[in-house]
Amino acid sequence: MGSEVRVRSAALSRDTNETKIQLAINLDGGDFPPETDKRLLEGGGHASQSSKSQVIAINSGIGFLDHMLHALAKHAGWSLALNCRGDLHIDDHHTAEDVCIALGGAFKDALGVPTGLARFGSAYCPLDEALSRAVVDLSNRPFSVIDLGLKREKIGDLSCEMIPHCMQSFAQAARVTMHVDCIRGDNDHHRAESAFKALAVAIRMATSRVAGREGEVPSTKGTLST
Repeated sequence: MGSEVRVRSAALSRDTNETKIQLAINLDGGDFPPETDKRLLEGGGHASQSSKSQVIAINSGIGFLDHMLHALAKHAGWSLALNCRGDLHIDDHHTAEDVCIALGGAFKDALGVPTGLARFGSAYCPLDEALSRAVVDLSNRPFSVIDLGLKREKIGDLSCEMIPHCMQSFAQAARVTMHVDCIRGDNDHHRAESAFKALAVAIRMATSRVAGREGEVPSTKGTLST
């Protein structure tokens, strides 16, 4: 008799003087955990999508960040609901950073002990003339190298300097190693979006379950928890 497959989901709230965030995630798509704040699923917006396998509803208050996180969730295979009220009257920094810290923390909680998984993932994703590469290791050693080569000051209301910082914040909170590069591209929107899509596919590969290795730790040291 086989063991029951763990549901890899989590819900959290993160409140500071700068941002108030509610978030729910399921790494395999499908339903959110029972403790999910029901307000997350109300309303909708431009970064919302529902299918038989995924529910996505994102409202950070920054349109381009919503667009990037929508692409990340869609191509990683997640269900993701996120709402943030941040101090955007100051600038976009606290909101963008805190959203990605919260997302990384929820990812870590949902993943749990990484046994029976591929651990490593890599992907190339194009968007028209832009091409990006992402490599991910579920190492429990937070580290990131992000090189997107963005030239504009902003894309929509998101500062271009915050786009790699968002990825760095996610990696730190998720305790993963990530290398993400945009190899070529003329349009900064395309460069950023191809990078998030490559990251999504690499994460999906790294978190995939490996048949026959259930319960096994994918590490020569015998643990990825310390």
